[in-house]
Amino acid sequence: MKTPKNIKKVFAVYCVLVLMFALMTLTAYATDDPIEVVNNLSDFIFGLIRAIGLILLGFGIVQVGLSLKTHDPSQRANGFMTVAGGIIITFAKEILDLITGG
Repeated sequence: MKTPKNIKKVFAVYCVLVLMFALMTLTAYATDDPIEVVNNLSDFIFGLIRAIGLILLGFGIVQVGLSLKTHDPSQRANGFMTVAGGIIITFAKEILDLITGG
């Protein structure tokens, strides 16, 4: 069975690209300072925590708004607790910096 010429060309280009990506790689060197790596990881984790805190803060505000509409005091209390928790979680890094003095 014969294969068309353009399929052979496409396959040859594909093989060259695969070999080029496989054989011509560069070594990624880590930073010289291990503390910088830990600080970068810490910043990343605190960024995730801040995002979770903002989500909780928004959910708490919605919950308080719905409780004002339905006149439900227990939902209002839960909403304010969620808002307070969201604020604390959002500013966790700043709170820890204040406590540790750093």
